[in-house]
Amino acid sequence: MKKIYLDYASTAPVDRRVIKAMSSFLGENFGNTMSLHYFGQESKIALEQSRNTVSAFINAQPNEIIFTGSATESNNTVLKGIAFANKEKGNHIIISSIEHPCINESAKWLEKQGFKITQIGVDRYGMVNATDIRNAITDKTVLVSVMHVSNEIGTIQPIGEIGAICRERGIYFHTDASQSFGKIPIDVKKMKIDLLTASSHKVYGPKGAGLLFVREGIKMDPLLHGGGQENGKRSSTVNIPAIVGFAKAVEICKKEMRSENARLAKLQKKLIKNLLKVKNSGLNGHPGERIANNVNLWFAFTEGESLVMQLDMYGIACSTGSACSSMTLEPSHVLIATGLRPEQAHGSLRISMGRWTKEKEIDYLLKILPKIIKRIREISPFKEEAFV
Repeated sequence: MKKIYLDYASTAPVDRRVIKAMSSFLGENFGNTMSLHYFGQESKIALEQSRNTVSAFINAQPNEIIFTGSATESNNTVLKGIAFANKEKGNHIIISSIEHPCINESAKWLEKQGFKITQIGVDRYGMVNATDIRNAITDKTVLVSVMHVSNEIGTIQPIGEIGAICRERGIYFHTDASQSFGKIPIDVKKMKIDLLTASSHKVYGPKGAGLLFVREGIKMDPLLHGGGQENGKRSSTVNIPAIVGFAKAVEICKKEMRSENARLAKLQKKLIKNLLKVKNSGLNGHPGERIANNVNLWFAFTEGESLVMQLDMYGIACSTGSACSSMTLEPSHVLIATGLRPEQAHGSLRISMGRWTKEKEIDYLLKILPKIIKRIREISPFKEEAFV
């Protein structure tokens, strides 16, 4: 049976070039970066070279990059670290209504500690209006956090505009760039970004590595205390193999991002054009301002879980909702925020492509998916008027 992977927004396979770069650090170059002897210093050199590679990619300074274990850790560090380090200034944090669960859950936890959280809504395309951010800011606001690209619907947010507003008001601005990093250009200086999160496994690097850009001068408490690694901002023995792999993945993205985007954009256009021919369907997310590898659609009188399981029987891997919360039967909070009714959100499918997606695989999906939708609709208990 064919095996076709179309869930790259969830995770991506590790590029073989990345595996090769990591290999020696899994064997002979095993030293601890805090050790003064040869073995430790070899690892320290590799760490700083990786920091240089990653920082240059987003126009940051090397000392502004903190390597973490994941994007979830980075996002927790930002929200909790900024909140507690700046309590004397204020206790108000602004996020969007379509953030990743690790942002939402961190915000909920902070509310229990006495902080005030404001969620900014989005339009039907999942787009945040920068003016709404401006209007929500108070003299107690210490942080605004808006994701760069939605992991579910692929909408690209006006990060530069939001960053400019925050910089003008003297408020820290954070963006979770896990879905955009390595796929579209990011310049933290031009976009007025103070803090940025990215993840290795989304860009064909290994799992277990993430980064946090923290602009020099930002006041932030560490989440992890211990031996003082990463300039005291993230204590823990540094995962050199994963970080070296992450940096190699970034190096490849720098060379191939433009051509890869162009290729994926053609496949995206083909998918959207043909799947919208299915009766009673619709595109989730912005039709133009969206990342090239993401297609998210709703199909009336179906259930996303059924679509995913039926596709899996044909060897096609897709998802419904984000991978971190797709085991729940609750409708996607992102799709509900865009105005979809629960029954529409439940019938949504995310198709996300990547470096090794072939056009013949897309053609196969376009052949199989409409048949599956027809079969599910024939036994669906939903009535047409529910979607009128």
